[in-house]
Amino acid sequence: MIAAGLWVANSLGMKNTTMNDGYRILEHPSDIGIEAYGQSLKEVFEYAALGLVSIIVDPASIDPVEQRYVTLKGSDPENLLVRWLSEILYFYDGQDFLPSDIVIERLTKTELKAVVMGEPVDERKHSFKMDVKAITYHQLKVEEGKEGCLVRVFLDI
Repeated sequence: MIAAGLWVANSLGMKNTTMNDGYRILEHPSDIGIEAYGQSLKEVFEYAALGLVSIIVDPASIDPVEQRYVTLKGSDPENLLVRWLSEILYFYDGQDFLPSDIVIERLTKTELKAVVMGEPVDERKHSFKMDVKAITYHQLKVEEGKEGCLVRVFLDI
């Protein structure tokens, strides 16, 4: 059985250390990756989004004081994952909003509906780590199996 989890690492010196129980960061020569695993696609999509936030900012510094709603469609699970993480990145980059808690209410192979809680960016309060430019399709993976689910995605930094 796959336990819920996520790891994160990159070529900028981060180690393969656990940052959350639902994801890990992956090393790559010029990018940074997220691998999320859990019992359902819904769970791993949530963990992947939390992993993305953890690359940008210390998640412990974000309070869930506002809600945002997301409804997305994709052509397949891989496209939907890229669109989902791009939306999370847009909250930060385009709306100055930092997600802290994520609840995916509905997820099919081509549709996602979620509630994202968080707060506006406050440079005095939030401890930023690095900028993420984009979500890529490089080595993108979405897997469902009897023992759980796994997603892998690399980010352009």
